[in-house]
Amino acid sequence: MANASGGSAIKNIKYVVYKEDKFYVSQCLNVDVSSFGESIDEAISSLKEAVSLYFGEN
Repeated sequence: MANASGGSAIKNIKYVVYKEDKFYVSQCLNVDVSSFGESIDEAISSLKEAVSLYFGEN
């Protein structure tokens, strides 16, 4: 589990990252949002973008 900080409405998000087949899945524990990527960093970056979109940012 990790925290991500940013300048968004949600200051800290808690998430988990796990490997499923050839992809890494990142799942936010604060809200029902998840994403994936070919690397851990890509999965986390995609999750941050998805959470921003969830809260209507950008």
